[in-house]
Amino acid sequence: MPHYIKLGSIPHKRHTQFRKPDGGLYSEQLFSTEGFSDDYSLLYHIHPPTQIIHTDEPIVVAPKVAEEKMLKHRSFEGFNVQPEADYLNSRKAVLVNNDCHIVLAAPQQSMTNYFYKNADADELIFIHEGTGKLLTQYGQLAFSYGDYIVIPRGTIYQIHFDTADNRLFIVESFSPFRYPKRYLSKHGQLLEHSPYCERDIRGPENLVTIDEKGDFLIKTKKKGVLYGLHYGTHPFDVIGWDGCCYPYIFSIHDFEPITGRVHQPPPVHQTFDAHNFVVCSFCPRLYDYHPNAIPAPYNHSNIDSDEVLYYVAGDFMSRKHVTRGMITLHPAGIPHGPHPGAVEKSIGKKETQELAVMVDTFHPLQLTEEALRIENQGYTMSWAE
Repeated sequence: MPHYIKLGSIPHKRHTQFRKPDGGLYSEQLFSTEGFSDDYSLLYHIHPPTQIIHTDEPIVVAPKVAEEKMLKHRSFEGFNVQPEADYLNSRKAVLVNNDCHIVLAAPQQSMTNYFYKNADADELIFIHEGTGKLLTQYGQLAFSYGDYIVIPRGTIYQIHFDTADNRLFIVESFSPFRYPKRYLSKHGQLLEHSPYCERDIRGPENLVTIDEKGDFLIKTKKKGVLYGLHYGTHPFDVIGWDGCCYPYIFSIHDFEPITGRVHQPPPVHQTFDAHNFVVCSFCPRLYDYHPNAIPAPYNHSNIDSDEVLYYVAGDFMSRKHVTRGMITLHPAGIPHGPHPGAVEKSIGKKETQELAVMVDTFHPLQLTEEALRIENQGYTMSWAE
């Protein structure tokens, strides 16, 4: 999916001898999230990336599902998730199915005494509040408000925050995140009609090679269990790498909205594709310009998808009482649309400054216990007001 990148020192040919100044061999590692059948990178370590010296007792961290089946509109106050010091402890899964987990987090501290690896899922971390750096074997990625950080499963990372006030919207995907196929040429380049291009994709920079021996804890999640794996050498001992599988950042502020004379359907906002769900970005844009246009979205039936909207900023003409960090869930099987009065109110408006992230899943989502703790009661009746 991303384009080819090379950082640091690598040998002329892959899978050949690559020697250190002292004559020893660097240790080559192939990294791919779909075996040997998809994009990959080759990393060259000072030490073999396999030297486990100790393991901790595993901890079950699987989400606790509270409602497996339901058919009513729901709403949740995302900012009511309480901040916690530790990054992993702060992550609260609120909506889940077999394709993805939707997670909220408000970490207060950087990861300094451990590293993290999600061995199950690619991660899409949307930065709602906070700045900092993602540190990986591939190099560093500086992030700020509005950034989507895409992290392939199996990537070892640390996040260092600049402040204690951080709000994250995270999607864990059990399939890789891709660019939508309709945006791509047959050779994989983003086409002219795509709402973003390769220039908008920020790859890792500033590769720092750390040659240290000691006790380095990598907390690794697999099948809802967190394992503490201690390695004898620092995981960021990579002298160089190249390939097309690595973490990267795309900013929602670089998404170029597609508009028309009449209201455009949600697929024009699509940003990422995955197995059985999509991610869309609703960004500031001009409204429809037909003389009789109705800027508010029309009522629509969710017959085969659950629609999740995470509100980031701005005024939303289609809905009342929207707050920052609010999540709405409109499940498959029943229609939804603008709140009473919103259609007439939208007529004549020229633009919107709304900013939101949408996740449409093609299999039903389940509510966790964490979701029920932050639910807005009575939301399903709000169209009758």
